[in-house]
Amino acid sequence: MVGTIQEGIRLFNMKRWELAIQEFLEALTRVNPEDETLSGDLAYYLGLCYTKLEQFDEALLYLEQVVTGTQNAMRMYQCRITLAYIYVITKRSKMAESELARLAETGFESVQLYTILAYTAWADRQYQKAVDLYKKALQLDNNNATAINGLGYILVDTAMDPQNGLLFCKKAVDINPKNPSYLDSLGWAYFKTGNHKEAVNWLRRALDLAPQQKEIRNHIKIVAGEAG
Repeated sequence: MVGTIQEGIRLFNMKRWELAIQEFLEALTRVNPEDETLSGDLAYYLGLCYTKLEQFDEALLYLEQVVTGTQNAMRMYQCRITLAYIYVITKRSKMAESELARLAETGFESVQLYTILAYTAWADRQYQKAVDLYKKALQLDNNNATAINGLGYILVDTAMDPQNGLLFCKKAVDINPKNPSYLDSLGWAYFKTGNHKEAVNWLRRALDLAPQQKEIRNHIKIVAGEAG
């Protein structure tokens, strides 16, 4: 059994999520229910694997087991952050806020916490709150590309400050030029500031990297319609 768990962790570290899940599930069938530490370890890795595969219902099942049973503060933090991320993605923003509020109450402060809170606020159309939270994230790490991109996108998309928003979007792409979300934001920023040629250029780059991403496709459709 121990070998199975070790093999699962090895596969997890190799990002071979499906095979890792098979190993962990096999180990779970053999574990003594009274061995809470081992059960918690398996639930933790299964929750993360299912999250990576975007099988969120299964991920929630295991992650919730971890947060109700672990005494490991860092593991609790990681699982609550992951739960909040899943709730945001699945459009359950109130539940995401609840998870993040619990973390904030315990004194945890991190860039990741503030960026997810900001994204949740943006999803709820609380734009100024989202801007303030992204700025808090940048106070902790002024080169965090996720926070820079999120802040830039909101400033542009809501017309709060399009020119500064464009600069933030450019900076995010400078940090990570292969991230399709950042390329999309930069293309959208150019569109919102009146530069259709650059907008098309960057949006096409984004689409090449993530052809199935609906938001990128919608942005290209809007820009093409305006250009036409």
